[in-house]
Amino acid sequence: MELKAGRHTVELLKGRDASPVVRAYFELCQLKQLFRQGWLKRGVGREHCESVAEHSFGVAVLALWLADAYFPALNTEKVLRMALLHDFGEIYAGDIIPGDDVSVEDKHAREEASVARVLGKLPSAKTYLELWAEFERGDTPEARFVRQVDRLEMGFQAAVYESQGQGGMDEFFASARRALADPVLIEILEAVAALNGPED
Repeated sequence: MELKAGRHTVELLKGRDASPVVRAYFELCQLKQLFRQGWLKRGVGREHCESVAEHSFGVAVLALWLADAYFPALNTEKVLRMALLHDFGEIYAGDIIPGDDVSVEDKHAREEASVARVLGKLPSAKTYLELWAEFERGDTPEARFVRQVDRLEMGFQAAVYESQGQGGMDEFFASARRALADPVLIEILEAVAALNGPED
């Protein structure tokens, strides 16, 4: 697990009395310091590498805009809550990616433990934990949508890196394509992937 700097932010509260919300926020801050490992492994420099928190923010904003513009039947509040919480498993598990020699089952178990540790102490813990589990299962329209937007945002970020002269982004566009099922989202990804091609 690559961190931008320093110790785990939750250490700030060691031995101190703090409310569950304060504790959970300082745990959340870990995502601001956790690099997205896929970008690092493909040569994106640490000074430009997206954090998990930056990715989560991008997913939430993109999900809001896309839901409002193209998917009015979705429960937008649920979509937003799910998008904001979907990466909390990485707070203690780290950003586990393919090639890390961690099984899907082990990855899920580590992330589930992280989510329970962070969100389980909050007043609305049951609701938050259920939302995260729903996202993981992908068994509702909102969960399927957010799971696709999660990958679509990766395609957007790949286009950003490509525009900055970073090579090797084709595999990220291909990975995003494999994850998308909705024609609207596929069309958006294709438009984004073509942004750095020759102008018409």
